[in-house]
Amino acid sequence: MYAVVTEQALVVIEDDSNIADLLDTYLRTAGFRVLLAPTGARGLELIDQHAPVLAILDIGLPDIDGFDVCRQIRSKSTMPVLFLTARDGEIDRILGLELGADDYVTKPFSPREVVARVKAILRRGQIAPADDATVLAVGDDYEVDLGRREVRVKGSVVGLATREFDLLAFLTRNQGIAMSRQQMLDGVWGVDWYGDDRTVDVHVRQLRKKLGDDLPLATVWGVGYRLG
Repeated sequence: MYAVVTEQALVVIEDDSNIADLLDTYLRTAGFRVLLAPTGARGLELIDQHAPVLAILDIGLPDIDGFDVCRQIRSKSTMPVLFLTARDGEIDRILGLELGADDYVTKPFSPREVVARVKAILRRGQIAPADDATVLAVGDDYEVDLGRREVRVKGSVVGLATREFDLLAFLTRNQGIAMSRQQMLDGVWGVDWYGDDRTVDVHVRQLRKKLGDDLPLATVWGVGYRLG
């Protein structure tokens, strides 16, 4: 459990002071409180102390690898994580997403784009409105609680990252319908999001891994995926 709750605080874990200061300026202008950490260890301390709503995380940190920082965050929280890194290889992208990152931006970057992506992630992670506070069943063993943003397997809660939950909720609302990867990207990531549609495959793989083989999530060859 986090000790202190702050509103709209972000933590930027970045050892390059020029990049950190640039992000600090743009994010503060956008109305966020920004916590700066030059190392992974300091970033984890700030997360424990201030419970930020999102972490912007570099991979090449001087002490703890950014992937390890993400693992530690995910071990206790579903707080959104946005990787901001010079590593643009496919393996690094896939690993970051599999660890539960919500987005992956490579350097050099547009600070305005980073702010836009942060806002988009936070919009998708907001609590569902009252008329959407519904519990949807998936088969006999799975429940997707849209209001509480919880997934229960045989009554036990299974923790999912923000995008993983959003994707499962989208598929649950469209049970029995074969959805293309582009439809899932538009419905979950947003029509203004651009990136490789293999992002969907990575998140589907994570859902299957976390929720078990009994999850009725089928691959529809040549189309995409179908739940139920």
